[in-house]
Amino acid sequence: MSGREGGKKKPLKAPKKADKDMDDDDLAFKQKQKEQAKAMADAKNKASQKGPLTGGGIKKSGKK
Repeated sequence: MSGREGGKKKPLKAPKKADKDMDDDDLAFKQKQKEQAKAMADAKNKASQKGPLTGGGIKKSGKK
């Protein structure tokens, strides 16, 4: 047992995955996802332009 071989061994690199061939369903699904992401970004931008939804803050009781 030599001192140079102590510790954890590095794992071997996994082979690269081959690119899949996309069919029409996959392409349509990817396009739909892009459109939904764009719509969400637009909605987020519109919501951020407006003020906060609530009057906010701590409600005070009527007692003194």
